[in-house]
Amino acid sequence: MAEATRAGGAPAPSLRPWRQGATGRDLGCGEVRPEHVGRTLAVAGWVHRVRDLGGMKFVEIRDRTGRLQLVINRAEAPEAVVRAAEALRAEFVVAARGPVRRRAPEAVNPRLATGEVELVPEELRILAPSKTPPFALDAAGDVDETLRLRYRYLDLRRPEMFHNLWVRHRAYQVVRRYFDRLGFLEVETPMLTRSTPEGARDYLVPSRLYPGRFYALPQSPQLFKQLLMVGGIERYFQIVRCFRDEDLRADRQPEFTQIDVEMSFVDVDDVLAVAEGMMAELWRELLGVDVPLPLPRLSYAEAMDRYGTDKPDLRYEPAIADVSDVFAETGFRAFRAVLDAGGAVRALRAPGGATLSRRELDGLDEAARAAGAAGVAWVAVPQADPASWRGPVVKFFTSEERTALAERLGVRAGDLLLLCADQPERASVALGRLRLDLAERLGWPRRRPWAMAWVVDFPLLEWDEDEGRYVARHHPFTAPRDDDLDRLETDPAAVRAKAYDLVVNGVEVGGGSIRIHRRDVQERVFRAIALPPEKARERFGFLLEAFEYGPPPHGGIAFGFDRLIMLAVGTSNIRDVIAFPKTARAVDPLTGAPAEVDPGQLAELHLRVQAR
Repeated sequence: MAEATRAGGAPAPSLRPWRQGATGRDLGCGEVRPEHVGRTLAVAGWVHRVRDLGGMKFVEIRDRTGRLQLVINRAEAPEAVVRAAEALRAEFVVAARGPVRRRAPEAVNPRLATGEVELVPEELRILAPSKTPPFALDAAGDVDETLRLRYRYLDLRRPEMFHNLWVRHRAYQVVRRYFDRLGFLEVETPMLTRSTPEGARDYLVPSRLYPGRFYALPQSPQLFKQLLMVGGIERYFQIVRCFRDEDLRADRQPEFTQIDVEMSFVDVDDVLAVAEGMMAELWRELLGVDVPLPLPRLSYAEAMDRYGTDKPDLRYEPAIADVSDVFAETGFRAFRAVLDAGGAVRALRAPGGATLSRRELDGLDEAARAAGAAGVAWVAVPQADPASWRGPVVKFFTSEERTALAERLGVRAGDLLLLCADQPERASVALGRLRLDLAERLGWPRRRPWAMAWVVDFPLLEWDEDEGRYVARHHPFTAPRDDDLDRLETDPAAVRAKAYDLVVNGVEVGGGSIRIHRRDVQERVFRAIALPPEKARERFGFLLEAFEYGPPPHGGIAFGFDRLIMLAVGTSNIRDVIAFPKTARAVDPLTGAPAEVDPGQLAELHLRVQAR
């Protein structure tokens, strides 16, 4: 990243002049420009690089605004300046004061915003020395991440990390302005609450005053924001910390931040309009990108059929097609058996895939099997003429089937066709994973840099084999669609929810629903997920009671704030946009958390650690 570049082409954040005794600064290091030539300025920062050319010493110093070159001529500089310069090492903190001059034409550095000027110190003081850093900050991207997190305070000095946190800061301001303008109230909800085991595992906090009892850190403010609606707040938002004790990935942390939103007297269209308006404002302010509204919508069923995932990446053109009808009369026994058993034949056209080696093609079959399918059959298309097709299964296709397949998929020379015969969802899931792999491997062109879409009409419930019961797909407070409500007891798997997810470039960044606001409907959903009435009262009695005092219809959404920033700055690792994250194993290398505690603390909390 060029030093002066920021998201959306915005300038680097400046440092307003301030004075703090002897360490006062007139400008940030990266703010000095040719118009300052001839002026005497005070600057301060970290030593970035030292070059010693005998009679001349060049010292680059750095602060959050950028870098500036100091020039020390041993024959002309004051003795104190020369003496201080001799002691400098990387990451020493220094303050300098002196005139700004223009660099010689041959010495101009076009890669630096300050590359036309330099400062000649009349005063140079070491404010703090530094040990040799455990890694070079310029090459930190190639350093083991655990080491970077162990010395996160050094990692944060890198311009890339400052940029990420600056974008995060800007996003906070945009979100708050947006919701304030629409009349939303920012309300804090409790950090210590009651454990509600539906969903991910809670982090528990033992109570010293009530032995054997525990608070839980909130997985989300879900119940409290619904109570705020019952309380007549009507429009609520909060940028809130949430906690989930679950397996981690590159885009998941045990503690994370979300933009939480709830509103009364709304339907799905109202919530989606407010949410996508926020996204459009964020992308415009952070990236200078205009997002066309309204955003497209796909049903959950359509997303799974065409992309094999409920998080489709719509930047790439080819989608999965159902070609079962093409092979309705096929004599190919492998396809015939699947179709007779109620399965489907799904196909994916992979532009440029005909160049893949036989080993790579065999790898696609292995990947499909790993995704749970029976495998994939491949057909290479060296020329558009179906008679030129090659592959292990081509000989089983009639000329009519080849022609119909070519027309259905829009086949072109150089394509690879992948066909999967299996149960419909398994076939689509397998092809969906191959679609993303091939898009990256073959460098498919992207129709647009940003592809945002809503996925709606999710199943309300899904069967959990381990528990032997239906569980809520989102959470048990999601409202069923009105036209599916009568199926709740007779055909639970067919009930669709008033739920919606926002997907950006194949990443789920937000999700929500219209909530249940009638106690009788809430109790029916609890019964559908086999939650006994006494358990429902024990866990959610306060919510059920509130629903007896005039709850308004309401709904909302929560955005994964960290994921939004991850996408905005162009990284695939959520830890790059969090100041002090945990590793993928939920460990903090900086502080050593989690750690053992003093036995006295355990005794106060009436706890005892059981040895394994």
